[in-house]
Amino acid sequence: MKILIVEDEKLLADSIRTLLQKKGFDVEVAYDGETGRQYAELGVYDLLILDVMMPSVDGFEVARRVRMKHLGSMILMLTAKSELEDRITGLNAGADYYLTKPFDARELLACINALLRRQGAQVDEVRFGNTSLDLSSAMLICGENRVRLSAKEFDVMRFLLQAGGRNLSKEVILARVWGFDSEAVENHVEVYIGFLRKKLASIGSNIRIAAIRRLGYHLEAE
Repeated sequence: MKILIVEDEKLLADSIRTLLQKKGFDVEVAYDGETGRQYAELGVYDLLILDVMMPSVDGFEVARRVRMKHLGSMILMLTAKSELEDRITGLNAGADYYLTKPFDARELLACINALLRRQGAQVDEVRFGNTSLDLSSAMLICGENRVRLSAKEFDVMRFLLQAGGRNLSKEVILARVWGFDSEAVENHVEVYIGFLRKKLASIGSNIRIAAIRRLGYHLEAE
C-alpha cells in the first residue's frame, strides 16, 4: 500500500513515515502543501495523510483538488484544531477521517488500517493499451509475450501506467522512484525510459512512451 504524508512539521512527518515503514507501508513525504498537491494529483497513492494548517496550500485545498479529479485515494486529515466547524470543513472537502493532534500511534495505525480495508481489495495488475504489468511478478505482458523488469524498470513503468496517460516530469519520476534524498539525476530517468522502450517493443506492445521536451513523459496507445 502506498501512502503520501503531506505535513510541514518535518519532525512529525518523519516520525509518522518511520512508524508506517516499520509496518510495511510504502511511504513518501511532502513537506509543503503545493508539493503535496502535485504528488497527490498523480493518483498513485492508496492513502493521503494531510495536515490541515500549512502555508500557501492547506490540507483542505489538497483534498478538494484530489476530489475534483475524481481520484480514489483515501484521505486522513490531521489537525491541531478540534472545533466542530473545522471537522465539518475537512469532511466536506473530501476527507474520509479526521484525527486531532496530538494522537497516539496506535490510534493512527487503527485509522489507517480501517481506511485501507474500506478501500477494497488490492489491485494485482495495471493496464494500458494492450499491455499489463503484473505487480506480483514484475512481468510486463502483451498477449502471450512477456518480459521481466528489473526493480527500477518496474518502478518507472508502474508509475507511468498508474498515471494513466498523464504527463510526468523527470523531477517527479526521480522523486517518486529514486526518492527525495537520492543523488540520482535526470539522466537516470532517460536511461530507464530507453530500457523500457526496448522491452515494450520486444513483446509487441502498442504502448509508446512519448517525450515532451522540458515537460517529461507520458504513455500513448498507438
